[in-house]
Order: sequence, then structure tokens, then C-alpha cells
Amino acid sequence: MHDLFLGTGYINPQSLISVRLLTREKEEIDEKFIRRRIKDAVNLRERLFGKRDAFRLFYSEGDYLPGLIVDKYADCLVLQFLTAGAEAFRDIIIRTLDELVNPGIMVLRNESRMRTLEGLPLHKEVIKGDLRVLPVVREDGLLFEIDPYEGQKTGFFLDQRENRVSLKKYVSGGRGLDLFCYLGAWSMHLASAGAEVIGVDASERAVVSAKRNAELNGLGERSAFVKDDVFSFLERELESAEKKYDFIVLDPPAFVKSASKIKEAIKAYRELNEMSMKLIKPGGMLATSSCSYHLSKEIFGDMLHSAGRNAKRSLRLLEMRSQSPDHPVLLSMPETEYLKCAFLIVD
Repeated sequence: MHDLFLGTGYINPQSLISVRLLTREKEEIDEKFIRRRIKDAVNLRERLFGKRDAFRLFYSEGDYLPGLIVDKYADCLVLQFLTAGAEAFRDIIIRTLDELVNPGIMVLRNESRMRTLEGLPLHKEVIKGDLRVLPVVREDGLLFEIDPYEGQKTGFFLDQRENRVSLKKYVSGGRGLDLFCYLGAWSMHLASAGAEVIGVDASERAVVSAKRNAELNGLGERSAFVKDDVFSFLERELESAEKKYDFIVLDPPAFVKSASKIKEAIKAYRELNEMSMKLIKPGGMLATSSCSYHLSKEIFGDMLHSAGRNAKRSLRLLEMRSQSPDHPVLLSMPETEYLKCAFLIVD
């Protein structure tokens, strides 16, 4: 039997993924290697976005360094070290990013359950600068105040940027809902296009932030935000049995935390979509998403078809979209393409 070289990587026997490849070449994984990986990612973002002030600067396997996430919000970088291998290079990575990007603020958000699976402690800290003034970023002409320390994930959902912008091609007025609205990003885009939007989120902090973003953009008269459980909100709305909305945006959290929970997650997604479809006027728009990579594009499509059948509504797909290009998909690793976003006409 001949030895077969597959590549160079790191091993963590505690992890569900015990071996992660860093390169298919016989090369040393040192500071020079890490610096090259990060510099390549920085150069790609400059090529893609020019002077855009908010984007994912480094996307784990999609940028050939598993376990490292770096998001940029104006002068602030937010870092996540999700694997023991990435954590081992922490100091080199921080030093390299500081030299290449020179941010005023750097924040560590090491709270993901992935770290627990890797045998790593959970913590967060500001390692450079301070957050007395929160960063404000611009997205297609709209302003958003981001909290990189207390906000969900790293503070914002950058992966939906192009989807939020694209939806305005189809919704230029009317009245609708933004469910699981978080900071009100979908709401702001639709309100700026002339629509009236009600955002719903269970988090008081999110609702306060969404209202703040509406004020920043002068869109308070076209948007309102409600603290409520989305399932409960939809159930109350359905009591009138009236098709009342021209559009609904449905952007829930990842219900599928593991492959073993997929049946429960599909049921939750189907119920949410079914209830939403029942509330949309004939010919109205549903923009619905799943950020669970365990839920494949095919399963997502089947779930929507089933929800439409249960709601007694016909569906026409205008676009099936994915994540923004600052989250590049590694074709040899399907899990790197996790986001599904369908634009549907509900008849």
C-alpha cells in the first residue's frame, strides 16, 4: 500500500471534525502562511467592493482558513475564532489584521457553541480601541448603527446585503411585514422604496435598535417596530382571516442546529411560511430565507411547496438567491453555501 499525501492541516480529537485541511501542498503552516491567507482575503474584498465600509473580510473555509471569521464595520473589526486550530494562531492573526487593515477598534466575539464543541472557552472582549461611539455603516445609501459587542452574531447580518437591495426591484410600495427584523435592515430598504413596514422581533434590544436606525434614515413615518414572538404575532393576525399584506419578509434564525433536529426545524419553517402566505394579498410577495446549512436548497424548496399547498396558495418563484459574495462558497465544501433566500409571488 502506497502512502498518499492529501494535504496539510490540523487535528483536534475533541471536535466533531477531527481534521481540517489548510492546504493541499507540502508547506509549513507558519506566520508567513497565515499572513498570505489573510492578505489574499483582503485583496479579494478590495476587488469586490472597493471602498464599501461593511463586509465579511474573512470567511473561514471560503477563504481557506477554517475557523476564522472577520467582519468589518467602518473602522471596527469583529473577530471570531471558532476552532482550536484558528485559536492556536490567534496572536498572529490579530497582529496581521492590525497591520494590514489598521482598524481603530477590534472586538473578539468568541461565544459560539462551535467553540464548546472544540473544547474552547466562551468569552468576548474589546482588544483595541473602545465602543463609546458605535460604528455606523452605509448600505446602499442607508445608515445602520451596529453594536459589535452586544449585537447578534458579530452585530449585523452581512450575508443578506445583496438580497435586501434586490428585493426593492419587486416591492416599491404597499404595506408589509418584516419578521425577525433584528436591526430593521429589510424594513429600511423597503421603506426607502416607498413601502410601509411593520418589523417584529422578540428582542427588546433589537426593536430599540431598529427604531434608532429608522430615525437615522428619516424613515420613522413609514416603519414601526413591535416586540413580540413572531409565531404568536402571526397567529393573532390570522384570527381575522384577512389577506392584508402586499409583502412579507421572513428571515428567521437557524432552526437547524444539528442534522438530528432537521425534522423539527422543517416543521417550524413550514408553519411560519404557511401562516405568512395566508396573510399575503393575491399577487403579493414573500421573501423567505433559511440560514441553516443542514437544510438543503432542495429541502427548502420542498418545504415552501408544502407550505403553499397547506395555505391553499399557488407560488411562483422569481429568484432563488444565496449569500453575498463576501461569503465565497467553496465548491468542494457544500456547507459553505448555507443561505437560501426565495423571492416568491403568492397567488
